[in-house]
Amino acid sequence: MNIATIDAGAPPANIFAAWSIPLVPLLALSFLALLYLRGFLLARSTRPHELPAWRAVSFFAGLASLWIALASPIDALDDFLLSAHMIQHFILMSVAPPLIVLGAPAVPLLRGLPRGFIRAALRPLFRAQWFRSLVRWLVHPVIAWLAMNISYLGWHLPAAFELTFRSEFIHDFEHLCFFLTSVAFWWVVLAPWPSQRQWPAWTMVPYLLTADIVNTILSATLTFSGKVLYPSYAHVERISSLTPLQDQIAAGAEMWFLNSAVFLAPAAVLVFRMLTPIHERVEIRAKVDCLGQK
Repeated sequence: MNIATIDAGAPPANIFAAWSIPLVPLLALSFLALLYLRGFLLARSTRPHELPAWRAVSFFAGLASLWIALASPIDALDDFLLSAHMIQHFILMSVAPPLIVLGAPAVPLLRGLPRGFIRAALRPLFRAQWFRSLVRWLVHPVIAWLAMNISYLGWHLPAAFELTFRSEFIHDFEHLCFFLTSVAFWWVVLAPWPSQRQWPAWTMVPYLLTADIVNTILSATLTFSGKVLYPSYAHVERISSLTPLQDQIAAGAEMWFLNSAVFLAPAAVLVFRMLTPIHERVEIRAKVDCLGQK
């Protein structure tokens, strides 16, 4: 939803070409990209095994997906189609966060900063016990799971969802909640280097499956409620042949399928790894590392 793209509730003349350039996301993503690239090149010179090239590809793909969610025609469509709005939320929660986390961003982003800044400002902070406890608490499996799912359910309640139509600031805050809580959620699952799991790897299977149950509840509610849950979509100009209720059914179905696929795929990989003998896993990992270095 972008007030620069949509004028007084009217759709753009060519909505499928309605790219925008939101200044704050552009500057933030550009800064992160440059910072990560500098730090990745510096860190990779001493940590090539921990930072194969595919991690950088994953991180930049995550940033690119964020830009698509915030600046592409998807953002122009979200005021008129709930199904487009849910695609935007899917990217913000289930595409960009795991891709960015797979990029193992902690070390590259820190190495990308000037050393003087790290020594003067960040080193005392990182050594403080309260800060280390806070970080550990934020990525605790229970806290991360609750934060992501409460954000997901809470912002999709009709009263909260309708607020995002009245204020661009509230809508941006909603997006920030989705993204940050999802980064914490996927950080627990993927445990990117150099972080370590607080719980055993097998616990990530119920962690993911229970999140999928939450997604199923919300998606099924949208799909089978039989009434339009978000009044704003009942009154906007129709830009497709879908009725507001059909649009809501399509939104619920796509959330159900896409989010479930994202939750179930890593759960299946974890189960496969647990059932695979250790010596076979070592051989597979060696082949993957070899490919990543080529």
